[in-house]
Amino acid sequence: MRAVIQRVTEASCIVDGEVTGSIRQGLLVLLGVEETDTDTDIIWLAQKIVHMRIFGDDEGKMNRSLVDIHGSILLVSQFTLFASTKKGNRPGFTRAAKPGTAIPVYEQMKAELSRLTGMTIATGIFGADMKINLVNDGPVTIVMDTQDKDNH
Repeated sequence: MRAVIQRVTEASCIVDGEVTGSIRQGLLVLLGVEETDTDTDIIWLAQKIVHMRIFGDDEGKMNRSLVDIHGSILLVSQFTLFASTKKGNRPGFTRAAKPGTAIPVYEQMKAELSRLTGMTIATGIFGADMKINLVNDGPVTIVMDTQDKDNH
C-alpha cells in the first residue's frame, strides 16, 4: 500500500460536478492498494497517518499530530501510485490491485481511520474521474509505502 499524505488547510473532491468529500485543516491522503496488502498494512499505515507529528505547535515546530489538532481526512483512491515507468512512455499499472481486492482494502482503511480519529472520513469515489482541489499547507507532503516499514 502506498500513500501520499499532504497537510492541507482545505481539500475537496468533485465527481461529475458534485462535491463527494471536503475538509478544512487536516490531511489529504491519496491511497494506492496492491494485491499483497494485508490487515497489518492497513493498521500500520492508519496509525502512522493519524499520529504523525506534522502540524505546528505553539512555537511553529512540527510537533502535533492530526489527532492533536482535531483535523480531518480526505481519503482518495489512486491506483496510479503504482505506475511502472521502466519501459516506454506509457505507464503500466500491473502492481495496482484490481477493484475486487482494492475496494475492500480502501473501505477497511476508511473504517480504521474513522475508528482512530472518531470522525467521519471524507472520500472520493473509487474508480471515478475525480477532480481534487487542495491548499497544501507548508507545503508538507510525505510518501509512505507499507513495503518499506523499516524506513519510516
